[in-house]
Order: sequence, then structure tokens, then C-alpha cells
Amino acid sequence: MTHRYALIAPLALLAALTACQTAAPADGPPMIGKATSPSPDTRAPAFVEAACGGCHAVEPPFLSPNPNAPSFAAIANRRGLSEKSLANWLAEAHNYPEQMDFTLTRPQIDQIARYMVTLRHAGYVPDE
Repeated sequence: MTHRYALIAPLALLAALTACQTAAPADGPPMIGKATSPSPDTRAPAFVEAACGGCHAVEPPFLSPNPNAPSFAAIANRRGLSEKSLANWLAEAHNYPEQMDFTLTRPQIDQIARYMVTLRHAGYVPDE
């Protein structure tokens, strides 16, 4: 009987410690631009989840449904990416019939780019 309790106690402790763990953000350190009460530019526009969320993680915790599709945070933190270069890429990126077969208006493109740059890590430094 004593042996049974000797095995149960460590297992119970392990379960308790596992339950207390907190996960770090999937894409690195804390992000800048996240307001306490989100403004339209600091949360994903409603159409983005429908258009992009089937493959990309567009909001925290940034776990993409398609493991081959980078999260919006991972894209936003790529070296040399500016809001302008991102918007230009988005304007031309939708000629891949299987992956991104939809059309975005210029205001939607600009809104996505503004949102995505809010997902940059606090230490993000663009290339010179």
C-alpha cells in the first residue's frame, strides 16, 4: 500500500506543475502596437480571418492551421519588410490560384499591411 502512494505523489506533483506552465508566444518576444482596447489597426480586420485565416494564423497565439503557411507575426518580423513593401507584395501576391485565389481592394491591402506591422516584436529593427 505504501508503494502505491509513493508512486501517486510524484505523479500528482508532476500534473500540478504541468498545469501551472504558461506558454510563450509562438513567434517570439512580446509584440509592439497591441493596444489595451484594440483600434481598427491593432486587431485583424474582419475580412482577414475569412480570406487568410484558413491557412495563416492572423491573431495570437499565432498557430497557423496550415503548417506550411507562416503566421502574420512571422511575416511581419521578416528582415527588410516595410509597411509599403508588404502592401506592394500583397497587391501582387494573389495570382497563385491554389493558395490565394481572391481579390483584395487597395484599401483592404493597406489595412492588412497596417495591421501586420503592429505584430512586430518589440526589438524589431528594419534593415537600413
